[in-house]
Amino acid sequence: MEKKRIVKDYDKLPEEVINLVKLEYPYGFADNLVSFTNAKGERVSALPFDTDEIYYLIRMTKKEAVQIIEDDDDYDEFGNLSEEFIDEQSDESDDEEEEDDSRDNYDSDDDEYDDED
Repeated sequence: MEKKRIVKDYDKLPEEVINLVKLEYPYGFADNLVSFTNAKGERVSALPFDTDEIYYLIRMTKKEAVQIIEDDDDYDEFGNLSEEFIDEQSDESDDEEEEDDSRDNYDSDDDEYDDED
């Protein structure tokens, strides 16, 4: 099965995707932009981002890429993602994994399952 491909503006992405994009590009976006021709035949720049299910091209110019990082409090004055944000995202990811694990570890009193000796 082929991945879904989506071209979308940065500010229209869901917050969880934006957080993943930040983790993928901790030193900013401007140096990672690619160019492509859109359906209207116009030359457009975008930031590529890949998830398990979707391949995104996130539309932005180099100027917009720089401005996004400057305006984002999760990046420092040098355009680097803060350790605090990285740790926070890591903690959230760990919490989700623990929650998933706790669902897998349960005792069942269901009579449908018989122990065979």
